Amino acid sequence: MTFDTDIFISGAGLAGMMLAARLSARGFRVIVCDPSTPPEGATVEGSDLRSTAYLEPSCRVLEEAGVWDALAPHATPLAALQVIDSDGWPPTERARRTFRPGDLGLDTFGRNIPNWRAHLSLMDVLKARDNVDLRLGVGFSDLVTRDDAAFVTLTDGTRLRARLVIGADGRNSPVRAAAEIDVTTRRYGQKAFAFAVTHDLPHDDVSTEIYNSGGAFTTVPLVDHEGQPASAIVWMNAAERSRALAAAPADDFAQVLNDRSLGILGRMSPVSPIRSWPIITQTAHRVTARRTVILAEAAHVLPPIGAQGLNTSIADIAALSEVLSDDPGDAATLDRYARGRLRDMRLRAGAIDLFNRVCQSGHPAVQATRRAGLAAVHDIAPLRQRIMMAGMGGAA
Repeated sequence: MTFDTDIFISGAGLAGMMLAARLSARGFRVIVCDPSTPPEGATVEGSDLRSTAYLEPSCRVLEEAGVWDALAPHATPLAALQVIDSDGWPPTERARRTFRPGDLGLDTFGRNIPNWRAHLSLMDVLKARDNVDLRLGVGFSDLVTRDDAAFVTLTDGTRLRARLVIGADGRNSPVRAAAEIDVTTRRYGQKAFAFAVTHDLPHDDVSTEIYNSGGAFTTVPLVDHEGQPASAIVWMNAAERSRALAAAPADDFAQVLNDRSLGILGRMSPVSPIRSWPIITQTAHRVTARRTVILAEAAHVLPPIGAQGLNTSIADIAALSEVLSDDPGDAATLDRYARGRLRDMRLRAGAIDLFNRVCQSGHPAVQATRRAGLAAVHDIAPLRQRIMMAGMGGAA
């Protein structure tokens, strides 16, 4: 039987492109399609203004994929994680702890890169690879699978025969729908803002998570912007408050922003458009079907806490690339992948779901419990190391 490609990937987001890079580095022929094309700048409509903290295990996967050298020039090291608990409004700080990578024998926890920059860099790498066919502006339409092959139809009418089809096409994955894989979705009544700011004080390569009612407020260090220190902000709120803030005059938004940040970096000023999205936890009931795999946000969507989102997706990529054989869609191979990933995916989703519920609560008893938990996790050294290892992708 003649195949158009070894592996077809639906979705050219960060996870889809990283997957294509890792699989092509292993010698597989890969076709990647996506109905959209990446915006070529932070201010272009549709650009992803979030940033990703690539933890050290993820950095190693990207090195193996041959893409880290293209990403590294845009990376800012993560030298420490500072966690602050607060309550009331304007917020009052109640507890502060700092976690350092030296506890794990590391120089840094990882590197932070703006998503839109990473996307463009990955696209350039894939365009230069002879065994990658990158088809942007063309989407997945239909899938028929047999025991020995998968047949894909694209939105432009093209039909392809592949050994394996992978859905890396987001929380509303069309490949997942075609494979008839159900999901469980938990909603929190929250929305998150993502944008970049400049600030008066240097960030010293420290990322900070500040808790209050409504959810986490996170600062992640970026390279300087026009000579000023800069950070990426991910800010979760109750959906109603998010809508009110989005409609507020710029000066009022800036005032609430600076109150919420507790002034930890001095005065903050937004320097990019402000994007928002709803917060959910979503997990697929299965991650494989005949000649088909789903991964990344097609399989699991997590609240933006602890850098777990894309790093969990990169763990999917590493696990899949390690088990694939000469016939990447072989049923026994896909069963091995599913056994290895489903448990971790569900445990991680459950832990982040619980943590987000605790962090968004404004109930005094819950907030007191949160502060006590923060103190225990940091101040008891064996527990601190176990939680830090779990956050980096290891077992707690």
